[in-house]
Amino acid sequence: MPTHIPARSDSGSEADPRTTPPTPTAPLGAPASAAAHPGNPAEGSPTPTTNSAVRTANSAAGGADSGSGAGSPRRPHDSRARRGNAVSGRATLRDWAGLGVLALALLLVSVDATVLDLAVPAISSDLAPTTPQLLWIIDVYSFVLAGLLITMGTLGDRIGRRRLLLIGAAAFGLASAVAAFAVNPEMLIAARVLQGLAGATLMPSTLGLIRSMFTDARQRTIAISVWGAMAGSGAAMGPLLGGWLLEHFWWGSVFLVNLPVMALLLVLGPFLVPESRDPNPGRFDLASAALSMLALIPIVYAVKEFAAHGPSLNQLVAAGVGVLAGVLFVRRQRSLAAPLIDLTLFRIPPFRAAVLANLLSIFALAGVLFFGSQYLQLVLGRAPLQAGLLLIPGTVGSMAGSLGAAWLVQHWPPVRVLAGSLVTAAVGASLFWLLRADPSASVLPFMVGFLLIGLGVGVALTLSSDMIVSTAPVERAGNAAAISETALETGVALGVAVLGSGVMAAFRHGLDESTVPAAHTGAARESLGGAVETARGLPAAEATSLLNSAHTAFVDGIHLAATGTTLILLVTAVVTYRAATSRTRKA
Repeated sequence: MPTHIPARSDSGSEADPRTTPPTPTAPLGAPASAAAHPGNPAEGSPTPTTNSAVRTANSAAGGADSGSGAGSPRRPHDSRARRGNAVSGRATLRDWAGLGVLALALLLVSVDATVLDLAVPAISSDLAPTTPQLLWIIDVYSFVLAGLLITMGTLGDRIGRRRLLLIGAAAFGLASAVAAFAVNPEMLIAARVLQGLAGATLMPSTLGLIRSMFTDARQRTIAISVWGAMAGSGAAMGPLLGGWLLEHFWWGSVFLVNLPVMALLLVLGPFLVPESRDPNPGRFDLASAALSMLALIPIVYAVKEFAAHGPSLNQLVAAGVGVLAGVLFVRRQRSLAAPLIDLTLFRIPPFRAAVLANLLSIFALAGVLFFGSQYLQLVLGRAPLQAGLLLIPGTVGSMAGSLGAAWLVQHWPPVRVLAGSLVTAAVGASLFWLLRADPSASVLPFMVGFLLIGLGVGVALTLSSDMIVSTAPVERAGNAAAISETALETGVALGVAVLGSGVMAAFRHGLDESTVPAAHTGAARESLGGAVETARGLPAAEATSLLNSAHTAFVDGIHLAATGTTLILLVTAVVTYRAATSRTRKA
């Protein structure tokens, strides 16, 4: 059983770590008093507790209630806390300016998860990657990022979240420059790996710093809404930015936009963002860090290879290694005094529900962006910039959902809003059944569907992220943020791997090889982009037959992915609602 970070009582003495459970703070839209009770954070339903427990909870949680006296918030090891903030719990102007810097950095990290979606045809033409290489180029960034988030979140708790943020910004800029000038698929994949490593230092640092900078519950709600807007809209904005750049420059330009923003973060970060760390972090466990990566990457590798080549012994071995590493990771966390993940947090039903919603909502968005951008360009024949513009409704929907989440939970229970947002996204995914392979087909079903997905995902990401960080003590902010971000990035990676691989498997199965000359069969079957490139070198009649077959097969794959996504989101809505309300029903 892991030992919790000790809470401080009003007198400043340490509470017994063996008897002090993780203390939730007030979640998004909940009354501040909910932070002091171990009731259902999603519904804000308190259970009876003593006054001393309330004071200890408020102290440990950093004072979700902005009142004075015994419940006054304290920042853990905040070397630059301003006097007004330290006394009242209210954020200062410098805190809000710091939030702007953090949000901009997060926006770019999120953009980089999807910015290559519209560049797939250009990369396919220039670097000639195989289908597995193309999928790795797109989502190895998210895999590495997801595999390291837990490690980096815990590392930030120990060495300082701002310090880790600045190190990551420098590394992210360097990796982006390497990616921009990659000359072959292997070099681009390696650069994306480095980007993922650097991004893993940025994402938990931003959310962990926000958790320590904004101790007032209502202000934290606004700050996390902005954070959620950047995370969700960044993923949706990636193709739009990529489309504009591809219209004017070469595909490598999509990486160069990172450099000035990271430079700005390096210059302003030390002045606007206060340092924050866990005062009692414990020993950093390298074995746990290695196991956390081994638990994720081999399993997703097996999924991708299965879709590309069919079943094989290598895939079975890879999946087995991932499952074994996951089991060993969980067992090790239970035996450590200072684990990378505080597994006791998962005993709280709303926490589990929030993590699940976080993962699967972004799963849907990432998968749609992967095959949606190819549909717009390679099936409907839209230019990259036009395709990016057609994705604007989804971007606007995501931002509106993130920023409007705070208003929604003032009128309805958060758990109902969360479940409703997942249903909204499911309705949007179901509209992709209306997509057609005809280049003259209307784009309205795609735009409306993507709008609803963006709206639903925007609300879901904001609510689930707030539930996650509000559940954990402030000393474990980096750890809770790492769990949130791991779910987010795992969802991005799995969305591309599972839905993308499913679309491509259906494409290969449905492609009529009789329309392809024998010498070009391999290239045409590799991807839709490969089929389009092959058609350009064929006589008009043969090219038309190949394109018709390829377009139909690809859209059939989209229909299959839309069905799976719709069902997953609906099931998640039900499971999330039941899990988040289970404690209330049992009380």
